[in-house]
Amino acid sequence: MPSNGHKVHLTIDESASAERRATVIEALKRSKVDLVIGQRGTELRIGILLFGRTSPQLSERLRQLSDNGRTRLLALAEHSGAISGRNTWELLAAGAADVLVWDDAAGPSRVAARVRRWTEIDDVVDSPLVRNNLVGRSPAWLATLRQLVEVAYCTDEAVLLVGESGTGKELAAKLIHTLDRRGNKGELVVLDCTTVVPELSGSELFGHERGAFTGAIATRDGAFALADGGSLFLDEVGDLPATMQAELLRVIQEKTYKRVGSNVWKRTSFRLICATNRDLRVEQAAGRFRSDLYHRLATWVCVLPPLRERTEDVAALTDHFARQKAGAEETIAFEPTVRDFLAGRAYPGNVRELQQLVARMVARHVGPGPITVGDIPPSDRPVPTAPPAHWRDDGFDRAIQQAVARGATYENLVAAARTAAAVGLLREDDDTQRAADRLGVRRRTLQLWLKEMRDKIEPSGQDALSGDGRH
Repeated sequence: MPSNGHKVHLTIDESASAERRATVIEALKRSKVDLVIGQRGTELRIGILLFGRTSPQLSERLRQLSDNGRTRLLALAEHSGAISGRNTWELLAAGAADVLVWDDAAGPSRVAARVRRWTEIDDVVDSPLVRNNLVGRSPAWLATLRQLVEVAYCTDEAVLLVGESGTGKELAAKLIHTLDRRGNKGELVVLDCTTVVPELSGSELFGHERGAFTGAIATRDGAFALADGGSLFLDEVGDLPATMQAELLRVIQEKTYKRVGSNVWKRTSFRLICATNRDLRVEQAAGRFRSDLYHRLATWVCVLPPLRERTEDVAALTDHFARQKAGAEETIAFEPTVRDFLAGRAYPGNVRELQQLVARMVARHVGPGPITVGDIPPSDRPVPTAPPAHWRDDGFDRAIQQAVARGATYENLVAAARTAAAVGLLREDDDTQRAADRLGVRRRTLQLWLKEMRDKIEPSGQDALSGDGRH
C-alpha cells in the first residue's frame, strides 16, 4: 500500500549557518531524501525546518509551516547547542512532529527513516480504505487517523480506544484489525460487554461443554476460541463484570483458558482491542476496574475526539452519510441554509447522531433538487429565538451612542424620534387616532408632529405622510 518518491520540503531558518545548510542538503540527497528547497509549489505532507537557535520567531514559523498539524514537520537543530530540553517541548507544542539534532554520521539516516515512516503512514491514511470509512480531514481527526494507522500497521500490541459514545470506536477497531500485518491473520470477533450477563459471562468468553449447565445442549466456542489467530474487540470494556476482569487478565497473561465444564486447557493467541466511553483511571480509583488489567489493555491508548472538536468534518460526513443512505449512484445536495444548520448544531451523540439525522432528512426528501429546510424533521429543527421582551434592546442603545458620537444633539434626537409618527401611522393604515393610541400620545400631538415633518420635506413627498382626515 505505501509508495515511495514523496517530496520533502526543506525550509532554512535564518539562524542556520550557510556551512551547515550546504552539508545537510548534500547529505540528505545522498540518503535519497527528495528535497524541495525554497518556495512551496504544491501542498507537501512532510517538511524539515533547519535552525541554528530557538526563538519565539522560530516557534511561530513552525506553527505556520505545520498548518495546524496537517504537515508533518521535523525540527532539525544544526548542532546540540542550538536547543535545550525545555525548548524541545516548546517546539513540539508549536507543531513539530519530532525534534532532532543533526549529526554528520547518523543524521542523514535518522532523518530518512522518519521520512519513510511518515510517508508510509500517510499513504495509508490517504488510501480509499481509510478515506471511505473514517471520513474527515480536520487536524484533530487527521492526528487520530495517523495514530490508528501507525498502531495497526507497525505493531501487534493491545489497543485501548477511548472516546464518547458515537465517535467511531468500532470503525477504528475494524481498521486496526484490517491493517494488522500478521501472517495468516484470523477473524475479528466483537463482544459488547454491556450485553454480557454475569451468570453467562464465562460461556461468552470461554465457551462451554455440552451439559455444563442447564440449557447447554451442545459444545460452544467462546470469544477466546473464535478470536484465536485474529483480533478480539471488547466494546465498552469498562462494563465487564468484576469477576470476568480477573479471568480476562489471566488469559491475557497466560494465553490459556478452559471451557466451562471442561478440565482441558486450550491455548489462544489474539490481538486485543478494547473500547470504552468511561475514564478507566477514575474507575480504578473507585475500585470498579482492576489496575493491573488496565495496564494490560492500555499498551496503546488512542483517544477519538468528539464531533465538537472536529466541526470542519461535518460537511464531509454529511455528504458521506447521504450517499450511504441514498445509494452511491445518486448525488444528494443540500441547500446552504441546511448546511449552516448542520454545521452549527450540537451533537451530543457525536458522529452517530449526525448520521441518523442525515438519514432522516434523506428519507423525507422527494423529487429532484437539493435537500431543503422542509426535509429536516420538525423535532430536529431549531427553535426560533423569541423577540426581546422589551422594545429597547442593545441595538437601539448602540444606534443612539453612534449618533451622539457623530455629533447629534439632544434636539436632533428628539426630532428624529418623531419619525415614530410616520411609522405608527403606516402600521395603523393611516388612522391617526389608532396611531396616536399606539404611540401613547394625544391625536392632536400626533397631527402636529406630522405637520412639522411635512414642512421639512419636498412637495413631491407630501402624500407619503398625509393622513386621510377621517378623524
